[in-house]
Amino acid sequence: MAQSIAKRKVNQKSVPERFHIKKGDTVMVIAGKDKGKTGTVKVLLRKQGRAVVEGLNMVKKATRPNPMIGDRGGIVEVEAPIYVSKLMVYDLKASKATRTRMETLADGRKVRVGKKTKEQLDA
Repeated sequence: MAQSIAKRKVNQKSVPERFHIKKGDTVMVIAGKDKGKTGTVKVLLRKQGRAVVEGLNMVKKATRPNPMIGDRGGIVEVEAPIYVSKLMVYDLKASKATRTRMETLADGRKVRVGKKTKEQLDA
C-alpha cells in the first residue's frame, strides 16, 4: 500500500512555490504551438502552476445549448491554461522577453525589475 502512494507522488508535476508573473502582466510564450506570441495574463491558477493568457493557447470546445440564457450551443474557441514555465515577462520598452529579479526600494517596498533594461515592472 505504501509503495503505491509513493509512486503516485513521483508522477505528479511539481508546482512552483512562487511565480515570476502576475495577473495583468504582458507575457511572451517561449515554447509550444504559440511560441513567440504575446498576451496579457487574465487568470493565474496557482495550484496547477498554470496561467490563462488572453488570445493564446486557443482550443475548440463543444458547448450545449442553454435556452434559459439564449445560448445556441456549438463549437466555440476559448483560451486554455498554459504552464507558467513556458511564459516569460515581456518588456514593452525593450520589445523583448526578459528575466526578472526583485529589488528593494529606499522606502522598503520590493518590486520586480527587468534584467535587460532594469525598468520596474510593478507600478
